[in-house]
Amino acid sequence: MFKKILVANRGEIACRVMRTAKKMGIATVAVYSDADARAPHVLMADEAVRLGPAPAAESYLKAELILLAARETGADCIHPGYGFLSERESFARACAEAGIAFVGPPPKAIAAMGDKIESKKLAKAAGVNVVPGFVGVIEDTEHAVRISNEIGYPVMMKASAGGGGKGMRLAWSETDVREGFEATKREGLASFGDDRVFIEKFIESPRHIEIQVLGDQHGNIVYLGERECSIQRRHQKVVEEAPSPFVSPEMRRAMGEQAVALARAVGYFSAGTVELIVSGADKSGAGFYFLEMNTRLQVEHPVTEAVTGIDLVEQMIRVAAGEKLAFAQDDVKLTGWAIENRVYAEDPYRGFLPSTGRLVRYRPPASEETPYGGPGTHGDHGYVRVDDGVTEGSEISMFYDPMIAKLITWGETRDEAADLQVAALDRFRIDGIGHNIDFLSALMQHPRFRSGAITTGFIAEEYPEGFHGAPASDALKRRLAVIAAAIDLQRAERAACISGQLAAHQPIPGERVVTLGGERFAISADAGRLFLDGVEVAFDSDWRLGDIQLDAEIDGAALSVAVDRKGAAWRLTAHGASHLVEVHPPHVAQYRHHMIEKVPPDMSRFLLAPMPGLLTRLHVAPGDKVEAGQPLAVVEAMKMENILRAERAGVVKAANFGPGDSLAVDAAILEFE
Repeated sequence: MFKKILVANRGEIACRVMRTAKKMGIATVAVYSDADARAPHVLMADEAVRLGPAPAAESYLKAELILLAARETGADCIHPGYGFLSERESFARACAEAGIAFVGPPPKAIAAMGDKIESKKLAKAAGVNVVPGFVGVIEDTEHAVRISNEIGYPVMMKASAGGGGKGMRLAWSETDVREGFEATKREGLASFGDDRVFIEKFIESPRHIEIQVLGDQHGNIVYLGERECSIQRRHQKVVEEAPSPFVSPEMRRAMGEQAVALARAVGYFSAGTVELIVSGADKSGAGFYFLEMNTRLQVEHPVTEAVTGIDLVEQMIRVAAGEKLAFAQDDVKLTGWAIENRVYAEDPYRGFLPSTGRLVRYRPPASEETPYGGPGTHGDHGYVRVDDGVTEGSEISMFYDPMIAKLITWGETRDEAADLQVAALDRFRIDGIGHNIDFLSALMQHPRFRSGAITTGFIAEEYPEGFHGAPASDALKRRLAVIAAAIDLQRAERAACISGQLAAHQPIPGERVVTLGGERFAISADAGRLFLDGVEVAFDSDWRLGDIQLDAEIDGAALSVAVDRKGAAWRLTAHGASHLVEVHPPHVAQYRHHMIEKVPPDMSRFLLAPMPGLLTRLHVAPGDKVEAGQPLAVVEAMKMENILRAERAGVVKAANFGPGDSLAVDAAILEFE
């Protein structure tokens, strides 16, 4: 077995690999850029080596610096994690030439599957179903238009070396192809160093399902069931689960056998994933098509670990050391249900725009101390696991992926796993940047998600006007009203103890009116007991004024709420939304009910930057007439190009920024007449 492993990555995956390495008794080496000098993965490692400046091209993508770090520290193997150099054939080959084991597949398998054009040809030759499309070289935009017209819309344009949702554009018409083809090429070149693009038929109402494969260097290959990854935004996965609520045992077997056949055809070993697009109308096993094979560990691997009890990182290390798999296909059993949510630095209330900045507060829910393994390790009632690589005070920068953490839950049933997600998300506290916790909670509660009738169009179909918070049930509103009254009682008690302040004006016992979302609740207190509309409520909590999290039992139901002071009101956040709650004596509540709200200034005459980023293109100039939907500017943030369009017809009055300028959030790029 290896003595020392260098993890050629950062963030949560670097920490993830190191945990398993330490469990196996293997010393660890971290590498880092200047932006990550005090990052958790650096502090966790036994040794750490600086690579260079913050941009990945000058640090984490510098293969020669990583190999030098391995030689200087005496590391005898390198785990690449995912992203960065994990699917670079040249890096795997360079490791072999340097006499350092690469914890991943052989270079020839990476080369065969890393090129999406060539991989489709190989998959077809291996007897795997493939999506209709054009896998040759596309010369220019006009050529792309001709191909798309022949295939028939909608089509998907993909960077040949792409992945992680980058370098992908969906085109419903010729106009979309003309607008998106060059952008797809640029994203492919910027993110992967390869601007080749291929085009294939887009299957409407599809499901995205992937098969985890694992092989050793002795010819043994197994599949470890499937993962459902259909809930995506901009082709980037948001929620993953294992198993899939759609896949039957017969379909699982058919998918698994084709995935193993493909892996065997390219001489694959280590962990890998065969991604499939599945027709929701066919459960026979014939309605699935090969998309790509990821020759690395996947972000969503924890859900497979949860239902199989197999530590995939440990298996990768053992395979790289030449060991045989200790189990066969018949030994693989799927137990219970696991769900993973990706916690991203993005603001769902502002169109999911990227958010950067410092984690002023970062408090994830408590998770299992030994999160790698199956239900046999954790008992039969479910568990919560958090994979992260940040801490309070960490900086979420524009240089790297916006994922903050992964939240994984396991339960005996799918509903139990989803309920655990909602409860854990209520206990996840992040301040300082925008995040998608409310949105994830809303997804977990959504009736369509609970039914299992999900497709890759789920988010666009269910939130066509954007996300505005999860709807609150009547039961939740009543519980929040009780919590608000209990909070106000503590506030009043504290005020009464400070030199008699408020004691004569607002006695602690008595009636209060709670206003929440336009509704009013009458709550009274007497000798520590609370009454809602005259009915006593059993309330139990050890919360104290100043705590940011309140855990309570209300009539036997547990609820965790984030508590913030917002002027004269309280902001209570739970179950996917924040609620502004006011508590007053009846006469004050009546007065405030008739107060006029302050209206924010009208900014409709400006094109505002929806995120911090770089203005790469400006399509209009002062005096130009524009129509609704017309592209006005392109802002690049976190390696993604974002096209800003006109919301209505108008005339450009002034341009305040030009290409190459850096933009802050809400910077007024253009002003209209």
